[in-house]
Amino acid sequence: MTPTAAAADGRVAAEAAAAAVHLLRDRRETLAVVESLTGGLLAATIVDVAGVSGVFRGGLVVYATELKSQLAGVPADLLAERGPVDPDVAAALAEGGRRRCRADWAVATTGVAGPEPQNGQPVGRVYVAVAGPDGGSVVREFDLPGNRVAVRCATVTAGLRMLAERMRIGP
Repeated sequence: MTPTAAAADGRVAAEAAAAAVHLLRDRRETLAVVESLTGGLLAATIVDVAGVSGVFRGGLVVYATELKSQLAGVPADLLAERGPVDPDVAAALAEGGRRRCRADWAVATTGVAGPEPQNGQPVGRVYVAVAGPDGGSVVREFDLPGNRVAVRCATVTAGLRMLAERMRIGP
């Protein structure tokens, strides 16, 4: 990814973060994140938005598989059976983070940023989950092109857009 492309991706993610933060503020609701492949990039993008302190509770970076269970409450048997890159794992991450951080909403990311496939999952395979106050989660699978930076940036944008969409149509 070229520096120009990375900057453009960053601007798109920043715009998505601002939109989500404004929706949260208008609704007087809070947000948490649980990140695996994004490694803190989602939280960093969110906290760049002015006024976020009223809505952002915090998050978990659970890069290691065992931390997904220990910190975010993903069932260990689910991780053992399916591995960390799985739609049900993404949903469990989001709901676990929402509960753990006592937030109304949570966004979770898990996937393979590369450069090599992981546990039979191709580079660019990503699952993003959004858990809301109704107790339900929405999960989407993405097959994202590009290198590690491109996959991580696109994942952040996808998660923020999913959150805003869910808030507009959800509870």
